[in-house]
Amino acid sequence: MDHAYLIEVASMLLRWLHLIVGIAWIGSSFYFVWLDNSIKPPTDPKLKEAGVGGELWAMHAGGFYNPQKYLVAPKELPKELHFFFWPSYSTWITGFLLISVLYYFQAATWMVDPAVAQISATQSVLIGLGTLAGGWIVYDLLSRLLIERSQLVFAVIYTLFVAAVAWALTHLLAGRAAYIHVGAMIATTMSGNVFFIIIPNQRKLVAAMKRGEAPDPTLGKKAKQRSVHNNYLTLPVLFAMISNHYAFTYSHPQGWLVLVLIMLGAALIRHFFNLKHKGEWRWEYPVAGGAILLAVLWWTAPAPVVRDASKPVPALAQVLPVIQARCTACHAEKATMMPSAPGGVMFDTEARVRQHAQRIFARATQTKDMPLGNITGITDDERALIAAWYLGGTR
Repeated sequence: MDHAYLIEVASMLLRWLHLIVGIAWIGSSFYFVWLDNSIKPPTDPKLKEAGVGGELWAMHAGGFYNPQKYLVAPKELPKELHFFFWPSYSTWITGFLLISVLYYFQAATWMVDPAVAQISATQSVLIGLGTLAGGWIVYDLLSRLLIERSQLVFAVIYTLFVAAVAWALTHLLAGRAAYIHVGAMIATTMSGNVFFIIIPNQRKLVAAMKRGEAPDPTLGKKAKQRSVHNNYLTLPVLFAMISNHYAFTYSHPQGWLVLVLIMLGAALIRHFFNLKHKGEWRWEYPVAGGAILLAVLWWTAPAPVVRDASKPVPALAQVLPVIQARCTACHAEKATMMPSAPGGVMFDTEARVRQHAQRIFARATQTKDMPLGNITGITDDERALIAAWYLGGTR
């Protein structure tokens, strides 16, 4: 079976599975943080005596639900106890396999950009793997040192760390690879919280109860802190994972700052909803987050490309050889540099070039992120020719 086809199939299946299990993990994170912030102290004396610290009545799909949370643990361990860890583990595993198929197995194409840094494909993969591992180590160290002292100080320093990583990666890797690895680093940190802190602490609580000992409340507190961190990191990670579709972000000269600002805006909006669940309506957070996002969108808008009116408008016959030489290695029915045309977009006929004229203009002359890594060596004069053709009416 064709190697390129196998890569496409693996990408499709892994992306699909990654999305499914990711929804399960994010959904449970959102739900439990909402639940923690929404429960109220019980009024029933029996619940108080049993050690229940909060409860909530809810309705879903025609049924009534009454979840209860104990201050530390119930007096007796229930026979059946559910842990929520497989959504996290399976999300990380499928994500790592997906980034391996899409980036590490095709590093020369997707991770290396000679215009950014002169590194080999192997070096780019090592940088990517080092980012995943190093991100968790630094985050965990900062958490252990700072969380008990000041959540704000921790948040500021960790944000600066993410910014530093984003800056470094955008000066080492191709833009889209840099973005995806910042997101993957944070996602690895989130799964690290589950694997190294949250689940082990939960198991220690259960083990203590089985031994007839009083469970240590600090274990639950530390697990909860990491769970809340994961909740705030969710929206930034989701943006990083979809960013490869939006070249105006990662191709910007200050792409690292664009990424950090978008992530910051997303975290502020998430903070608003977490406070809202507690009954606090702090509109300054979504306003600030929205303002940051709008400012970034204004900042990243491409500068207008102006056609020299003194020169004749190029005809398609003049532009077509450039597109065939620089673009159709990937964007053709029989692509030679890709398993198949990305997004099904092809420029191998006059009709298809006219159909996708706006896309060609935007990516070749405005964001200039195509050809990928300029692997086919398009020149500035050729980009200008395409722009003049498009602005002149694509005749």
